[in-house]
Amino acid sequence: MSPRSCLRSLRLLVFAVFSAAASNWLYLAKLSSVGSISEEETCEKLKGLIQRQVQMCKRNLEVMDSVRRGAQLAIEECQYQFRNRRWNCSTLDSLPVFGKVVTQGTREAAFVYAISSAGVAFAVTRACSSGELEKCGCDRTVHGVSPQGFQWSGCSDNIAYGVAFSQSFVDVRERSKGASSSRALMNLHNNEAGRKAILTHMRVECKCHGVSGSCEVKTCWRAVPPFRQVGHALKEKFDGATEVEPRRVGSSRALVPRNAQFKPHTDEDLVYLEPSPDFCEQDMRSGVLGTRGRTCNKTSKAIDGCELLCCGRGFHTAQVELAERCGCRFHWCCFVKCRQCQRLVEMHTCR
Repeated sequence: MSPRSCLRSLRLLVFAVFSAAASNWLYLAKLSSVGSISEEETCEKLKGLIQRQVQMCKRNLEVMDSVRRGAQLAIEECQYQFRNRRWNCSTLDSLPVFGKVVTQGTREAAFVYAISSAGVAFAVTRACSSGELEKCGCDRTVHGVSPQGFQWSGCSDNIAYGVAFSQSFVDVRERSKGASSSRALMNLHNNEAGRKAILTHMRVECKCHGVSGSCEVKTCWRAVPPFRQVGHALKEKFDGATEVEPRRVGSSRALVPRNAQFKPHTDEDLVYLEPSPDFCEQDMRSGVLGTRGRTCNKTSKAIDGCELLCCGRGFHTAQVELAERCGCRFHWCCFVKCRQCQRLVEMHTCR
């Protein structure tokens, strides 16, 4: 092997180790019980945290259950958004939880980083508003009368605190001294894009006050969007993600579109460094589980259809008996009674 090839292999190994460590904190999602992180000694034993995250854990014990919930939200949303695709966000019981897929600079890794940072910002923000945390509460900067004439009142979600905590906890590995690689830049950009997806979809919720339900006075507050909406927004960004490459801009490195004909990406877009594998065949070295045995839609021409999902290998068809509720009736007062019915359906799975 030539010296240049050796150097390139070493760089790839370093990037892989670095990238895996950067997302290993998602293993917190495997903790099942609320209140499981209640002592400083627990922080030392948590799997997947780097030392600076351990230190943050010790200083912010009450917030760590929200971080755990944010990791769970991220994984659940990833699996929902990709449920019909060849790569469906499958998790492992080892590190990293998404397998080696996240160690590559692909658009799938971009989505994982974005939805994860958004998950932490969302969960911490909601914990602030619900009074679970002593360090934060409602956003008191939202007050007075709005330009639209309604009164700001109620408990506005403290998204500023949630975003700041997400930046401090999730970004810490990439912001460590010397972490200026192209992959670090990619991760930081996508982390911020995930948080932007919440900020740009913040909502105004209102309540009317007055005699007989009139709206003589209307009070409103700012609220985070449902996390499903954040997932949809980031999935759209995934579909339109920009392939980038590092380039020296002045005295620093920046990511620019690999194709000069493409317009520069914004802070809200996802970026990636290398093309994705086709995810058709199992390749454990790359963390790809393949699509054999996956359920497919025989009539669909989209990615969930048997032709595309099964990568042209064909599919098996079997008759499966499903049990479902039927003949439901409402009984006064007040319950619904149903019968259990059996139905034969065709199920198609990839060869």
